[in-house]
Amino acid sequence: MAPKKKDDAAKAPQLIGRMGTNLKIGIVGLPNVGKSTFFNVLTKSAASAENFPFCTIDPNESRVPVPDKRWEYLVEHYQPDSKVPAYLSVVDIAGLVKGAHEGKGLGNAFLSNISACDAMFHVVRAFSEEDIVHVEGEVDPPRDLEIIHDELRLKDIEYLKKHLEPLERSVVRGGGDKKKKEEYDVLKKVEALLDEKKWVRMGTWDAKEIEVLNQHLFLTSKPVIYLVNLSEKDYIRKKNKWLAKIKEWVDANDPGALLIPLSCALELKLSEMQSDEEREAYLKEVGTTSALEKIIVNGYKSLNLIYFFTSGKDEVKAWTVQVGAKAPQAAGRIHTDFERGFIMAEVMAFQDFKEAGSEAGCKASGKYKQKGRDYVVEDGDIIFFKFNAGAGLTGKKKLVAWNVLTITACVPDVRNAVRLDLSLRRPRLSMPSVSDATVFQHRLHCNLSGQFRVLPIMYHTPLFTES
Repeated sequence: MAPKKKDDAAKAPQLIGRMGTNLKIGIVGLPNVGKSTFFNVLTKSAASAENFPFCTIDPNESRVPVPDKRWEYLVEHYQPDSKVPAYLSVVDIAGLVKGAHEGKGLGNAFLSNISACDAMFHVVRAFSEEDIVHVEGEVDPPRDLEIIHDELRLKDIEYLKKHLEPLERSVVRGGGDKKKKEEYDVLKKVEALLDEKKWVRMGTWDAKEIEVLNQHLFLTSKPVIYLVNLSEKDYIRKKNKWLAKIKEWVDANDPGALLIPLSCALELKLSEMQSDEEREAYLKEVGTTSALEKIIVNGYKSLNLIYFFTSGKDEVKAWTVQVGAKAPQAAGRIHTDFERGFIMAEVMAFQDFKEAGSEAGCKASGKYKQKGRDYVVEDGDIIFFKFNAGAGLTGKKKLVAWNVLTITACVPDVRNAVRLDLSLRRPRLSMPSVSDATVFQHRLHCNLSGQFRVLPIMYHTPLFTES
């Protein structure tokens, strides 16, 4: 009997957007709404934040550590030499204006910067400040939201027309190519959505259609988190005359999207304080909390990213993978050879580890699990990978190419620092980083294979014997 096919429902859902882990989220909005101030407090950098339109022209980019109590717990538990959290890449994009899709206000350059991002923080101004000019003359958040919404949609329509015309000639008039017909049908569906003033992301798409969409990466296919910039006073008292109208607009035009109020003025004040104690005392005094942690965490999630941990005395590190990634792909984030020679993943859920108090406790309670190739990594998993060191190697290379280093103590990062040349007739030992996990396997490069036999080594002490 032929083996049963795996259930398609068990597969991870296909996602609209770029695949990979080097994804970015862009900060968009009209000029002078607080984008650069938000970028500065988010990244603790110093991008220009002046009181005139287009003070930002070239996009500023920075990485922001993702706050996570689980990572902090592991760092406290292991007290490692190296601590590496997950990071969110954020881009500060210059303000868009009405007519940007036609090139107004350097719009084409700014829209191409948005195209290079994978999600958006849409900052909208809901504070009144006479000293800060508004590009449209007065504060009106629903109108501002509509301007950005339409500019991105109109840019997609412009892009769509350029690609639909040649497809129409070859499919409708020329008849024939099945793949082009599928692409044409998907783009016509996109056209209908955009003409209805809807974003591509709001359509219902199957896996084949998503494959086509991912060849085009429409601006309106990107997820958006709406950030309402309030005055410090309004943020603290949780009242503002525009909040209800903004919520109404988002519900009507982007149902299900996340709306987060913040005060860039408050966050800037907090960032300028000297210590965490001073910040906590001020927040307690005024009776509020910072919105940054919520914004960063949800920005990371909007990119369909999760992370797993490797942990030990040498290092605690969060490794980014996409939602739905399987164990071999996760292993490949550490090193491509881990994926190629994958055998199994030994997995502890973070909560199980915390409750058991240690790896030994997890094993004793039956919560330390061995998973194979089909295991889908969960956010916050603590994973130890086992793999075949000789996978993909053949012939003489296989005899001398790999050696196993078992790290039982703190070992510093020796990336390409240890290099031993005994002579032209002897093997060369080149060691990459040994700080990423408990067990490492490193390649030994041999100049004249077969003349020497390499014996096992512990740490950095090589032993050679002539064959």
